[in-house]
Amino acid sequence: MSATVVDSHRRPRCGDGLVSRRARPAGATGRWGAIRHDWQPQEIRAIHDTPLLELVFQAARVHRQHHDPKEVQVCKLISIKTGGCPEDCAYCSQSSRYETGVDAQPMLDRETVLGIAQRAKEHGVSRVCMGAAWREVRDNAQFERVLEMVQAVKAMGLEVCCTLGMLTEAQARRLEAAGLHAYNHNLDTSEDHYKRIITTRTYQDRLQTLRNVRKTSVTLCTGGILGLGETVRDRVALLQTLAALNPHPESVPINILSKVPGTPLGDQADVPFDETLRMIATARIVLPASIVRLSAGRARLSLTEQALCFMAGANSIFSSETGSMLTQAVPSPDYAADQQMLTMLGLKPREPLRAK
Repeated sequence: MSATVVDSHRRPRCGDGLVSRRARPAGATGRWGAIRHDWQPQEIRAIHDTPLLELVFQAARVHRQHHDPKEVQVCKLISIKTGGCPEDCAYCSQSSRYETGVDAQPMLDRETVLGIAQRAKEHGVSRVCMGAAWREVRDNAQFERVLEMVQAVKAMGLEVCCTLGMLTEAQARRLEAAGLHAYNHNLDTSEDHYKRIITTRTYQDRLQTLRNVRKTSVTLCTGGILGLGETVRDRVALLQTLAALNPHPESVPINILSKVPGTPLGDQADVPFDETLRMIATARIVLPASIVRLSAGRARLSLTEQALCFMAGANSIFSSETGSMLTQAVPSPDYAADQQMLTMLGLKPREPLRAK
């Protein structure tokens, strides 16, 4: 990553001189909203530091150029293999290295997964993501079961996403043949900050998995987490890395750290809402055609705060029948609450996309 961005460990102020004239709306007509892969750190930083309401307004304009602003995709995460992960991700409740109260469990059977997916579909969910607490995919009987689950959930008329850890090109092609729509593999943060969060795999390992997936027709789902002790510079660098991918990721989750007692990041300070909103709006402008997913940590946000996130370009949420995402350590609003929220805001659940 380039070192030309002004580093900062403080929260940025709108009037601190970091907003360039050419990044302000008066000079942005016809520029913001274009698909670009050459964003420079100082350009992204200038957008990020635009006065907040102006930033949201400009992000909303870009959003309307590329998306139906009335649609929000409702997604469901299913932990098909919980706990026991050998990695040391400092935020994760499923790492075997930390005492978090999340124990290793056997893989769910096919019928259980299909039942969860069917109930999700009945509540307006159009995308089901199956996650396994693995470091990497292994060519064994468990992977064969995952492939069967992908086929079966797809046959229900749902988009299917998987997040299974590192993946070879051959494994990506097998998932493609099974009908997988998307593969999730988050970068989490900037390359510079990454080594402070995870030591059991490298940033380049993550990028290689993304490259392996890109050799297939499976779409990419990759984003980051706010609240890992990163600076604004790190957030900008993450967005620059995502924007440099060609094509852009079809899906970009923006997660807010769910603090898990027992993990190294269990006592982190909360992420102020304005910082979350800035990141969503900036992601929308820099990655205009991507689905920006308001992901982990949404349970912390009020209805008004979520509405501002939708205005700024978020157009996907994760919902639940259990009040949690992958594990009980990460709360999630339930189906009924989300249906009520979307109705109140005049939004509608998006239908599944047709397979390519």
